[in-house]
Amino acid sequence: MVRKLTIVICILLANEAMSQSILGGYISGNLEFNANFFIEDEERGAENTPQYDNQLVGIEGWLNVLYQTDGFDAGIRFDLYNNSNLRDPNGSYSDQGIGRWYIRKQISKLEIMGGYIYDQFGTGTIFRSYEERPLFIDNALYGIRMAYEIVPDWKIKVFAGKQKVAFDTYSGNIKGGSVEGFLLLGSEEKPVTLAPGFGIVNRTLGDDVVQKMVDEITTYPPADREDIELKYNTYTYMLFNTLSAGSFTWYVEGSLKSDETIFDPNAERHLADGTTTLGKFVNHSGNIIYTSLSYAKSGFGITLEGKRTEYFTFRTDPTLTDIDGVINFLPPMNRQNTYRLTSRYTAATQELGELAFQADIRYAPNRKWNFNVNFSNITDLGNELLYREIYTEVQYKKKRDWYVIGGLQVQSYNQEVFEFKPDVPMVEAITPYAEFLYRFEPKKSIRFEFQYMDTDEDFGSWMYGLVEVGLAPHWIFTVTDMYNISPTKTDKLHYPTIGVVYSNKTNRFALSYVKQVEGVVCVGGICRLEPAFSGVRFTANSTF
Repeated sequence: MVRKLTIVICILLANEAMSQSILGGYISGNLEFNANFFIEDEERGAENTPQYDNQLVGIEGWLNVLYQTDGFDAGIRFDLYNNSNLRDPNGSYSDQGIGRWYIRKQISKLEIMGGYIYDQFGTGTIFRSYEERPLFIDNALYGIRMAYEIVPDWKIKVFAGKQKVAFDTYSGNIKGGSVEGFLLLGSEEKPVTLAPGFGIVNRTLGDDVVQKMVDEITTYPPADREDIELKYNTYTYMLFNTLSAGSFTWYVEGSLKSDETIFDPNAERHLADGTTTLGKFVNHSGNIIYTSLSYAKSGFGITLEGKRTEYFTFRTDPTLTDIDGVINFLPPMNRQNTYRLTSRYTAATQELGELAFQADIRYAPNRKWNFNVNFSNITDLGNELLYREIYTEVQYKKKRDWYVIGGLQVQSYNQEVFEFKPDVPMVEAITPYAEFLYRFEPKKSIRFEFQYMDTDEDFGSWMYGLVEVGLAPHWIFTVTDMYNISPTKTDKLHYPTIGVVYSNKTNRFALSYVKQVEGVVCVGGICRLEPAFSGVRFTANSTF
């Protein structure tokens, strides 16, 4: 049925592409294409995967086509994976097919939608279906959603379906609903607004998942399984609200999860020989509270955030680990850095237990100067330090001719927790950095970056440099080098990158030769360990 429906959609969209006058609609889309050419480098650890051993090339591609007309829109996306290492950085994955399709129609105050749906409640602590391609996350809800405007500024939303995984779905069912609104209080001169909301989500386990859990639990000794009660249904609830008054904005969100069977990697389990190990299924309810308070006025801004998480793992299959099968999203509580070395160590959100705080202060006294200070501190619920960062940044801008950015980052990073590496010390790193851009002409510029990371842990200390020449609107040439100046695991090694980017209207092509060290890739607090890479990368992006 799905195959027939997607074929029908493809035919309709193809016909529309040939004649834009049909139905008076509008068609648009985009293509993203990645190709990795693997060149083995034993010295840097880029080896021992199928791509280096014999496949040599890995490709991913996504072609997305959208059609819109008079309150109706539909879309379809074709996905291609050919010897790809996105799903498993140490493995190879090949498949192709329809990765997403949807149909949506607005009927007066009612919106109906079917297919693969992206949505979330609040910040996503009980439900978020979204896509992050660098981590092979595409957990769209495959089902139906309805949203109805009860009264102006108040909407009720309900959905039901299954969670997507690659070109299939998990067996468990997900359904839920929310009510969200907006209230205007106070006078027109001094308005006070509220944006409250409530959400509930239910997950029902598939029979295959329950049987898999039963098979595992029956291997436990009686003392380890007597308190475990398997339940098909789990419920999560949330309340949230945004209060805005003048220059202040306060957001608060609280969520609860009913008692369910989850896998706790820190729970002690007894073995038949009388010894113990860590990791077993346990019954536990969960809760999370998140809040942020911000103030902004006259070039000054401050944001304070706090989050407490306790046993708030929520998956369509509790036997899964890492980033698989996650129904919700826990917002990260550390700064999302962009420089190569300042982003090398990033904290992944801890769904079983986390107490986190973050403060961000920005001040721009005029158009030339900009100051930023950020502090974040993350511990587990036993007060063991997981992550701490102090980040400072100063920017000076000379009209449109040039700018300079400089600052310092101080980090503490629990590599044993975040990267599952036993008996390794806390990474303590100090990283000064600087960036300078100069425009020779309005369309010609050169940019430099320099970063130095001082640490005695992990791979040791690093230096990083970048030179980038921009010839707008078409060309960007880049040369970088990351140098292990004081190594602890290897000899002193260079990790160079040489790249060129060509852009023409809505088309962009990039080609680069890359040597990349092992590290952690994070998107919005969701992280995974990536092995070293050596080879050539080509990317193409086009919109139409």
